[in-house]
Amino acid sequence: MHPESDEHSLKKGTAELLVLAQLEDEPRHGYDIALRIEQRSNGTVTFNVASLYPVLYRLEAKGDIAGRWVERAGQRRRRYYRITSKGRTALASQRDDWNRFIAAVTQVAGLRPA
Repeated sequence: MHPESDEHSLKKGTAELLVLAQLEDEPRHGYDIALRIEQRSNGTVTFNVASLYPVLYRLEAKGDIAGRWVERAGQRRRRYYRITSKGRTALASQRDDWNRFIAAVTQVAGLRPA
């Protein structure tokens, strides 16, 4: 496997984990998801529309999230996404995988936990 492929898979998996985690407590629209990720990471992780929406579409196609259009007076129509039971299972699995990976990297590289 090429290093570029590994990096792409890692980024793709990271993006899905981050998006699913933002939907865990309540449905959100794309801009809100991106804003929460940026705020919760203290600006370290950011998503623009071009990178966020393909992740949302991919998660929706897999059945991990479900979207619906919502119209509110005085606002433009927005698509709100909610995590599905399949998505909750995927989120739990991804969290387990990441916890093992982070623990291994921390140990091997001699890092101190934050």
